[in-house]
Amino acid sequence: MKNLVVTEEIWKEGNMYTAYCPELDVASCGKDIEEARKNLLEVIEIQLEEAAKLGTLTAFLENTGFA
Repeated sequence: MKNLVVTEEIWKEGNMYTAYCPELDVASCGKDIEEARKNLLEVIEIQLEEAAKLGTLTAFLENTGFA
């Protein structure tokens, strides 16, 4: 699989940081910026793995403009 280059947006909400990937429309959070970033990467990996397992990865990537 090729590498995907995505955007991450991170902002503080109260005591937590939210990390968001607009291209894939997924988000996560953490107690600091690094944890939010790490959790977002994990969510992206899980999203792609699950789409592959379901046989919908190509459609998912086409819908997000990556294929």
